[in-house]
Amino acid sequence: MTWVAAVARLRARREPGVLVTVATVRGHAPRRAGAKLVVGQTETWGSIGGGNIEAVAIDRARELIGSPDPESELIEFALNDKVTSRHGVQCCGGVVGVLLEPLPVVQAVAIFGVGHVGLELARILARHNLDLHLVDTRPDVLTDERLGVLADSVAQIHVHHIPLLPEEVLTELPPGTHALIMTHDHAEDAALCDAALRIPGLGSIGLIGSAAKWARFRQRLSAEGGHDAATIDRIKTPIGITGITGKEPATIAVSVAADLLRTFEQDGHRTGPNAVAAVQAPATSR
Repeated sequence: MTWVAAVARLRARREPGVLVTVATVRGHAPRRAGAKLVVGQTETWGSIGGGNIEAVAIDRARELIGSPDPESELIEFALNDKVTSRHGVQCCGGVVGVLLEPLPVVQAVAIFGVGHVGLELARILARHNLDLHLVDTRPDVLTDERLGVLADSVAQIHVHHIPLLPEEVLTELPPGTHALIMTHDHAEDAALCDAALRIPGLGSIGLIGSAAKWARFRQRLSAEGGHDAATIDRIKTPIGITGITGKEPATIAVSVAADLLRTFEQDGHRTGPNAVAAVQAPATSR
């Protein structure tokens, strides 16, 4: 498996890892500059030459995987018989610099309802390294032509066209996913809120809407859904940054995206980049 495929596999599994690269070589060494090794929690792919270099790099990579705030680092190896480590001696005669780059688990966001606001929000979030799930029941909303504005995305886009019961997508989302509910149908929004509250592994749950809409939803979630007040409070509405009151889709999207990025920062401070916390986002009105 190539290192690119290995990195993609870790991302698909939502597992942290480290990309190890032979960055510099002076004199004789097992591999040339550019050789790569991908280290996961229990597996490795590729090689930077085996022996002491590789064993030490794997050990250090797994220490980084287990640390709360890992940063890239460069390790230099002198390959001679005067230098020993817990993995022995490697005496090729050269000096090798090895770069270790952490591969954290990225944030995940699901937008339920890709209308005017949803699409503007997707355009902003798509410029960030995250997994972005777009969910809608309307076939004309998720066409390739309409989503063409996301063609240059940094994010990995996952499109879910669900003609009925979009709440079923909630059970397929990775743990810690931040869910934003903003569909065209208030009944659909209500069903999504009810379903989201039954999934404890979600991250924040945000609902777009007015105070009157939320009052009706709270009553329904309590009376019909059987949720207690503390559970209902997992949903935050309105979403976005307080004080930004513009109603244009792009303005709302900027506000919601900025607030979500702040939540990502809070996730990182609490748990580090290798874990996704189930924290609640501040919640804009439509």
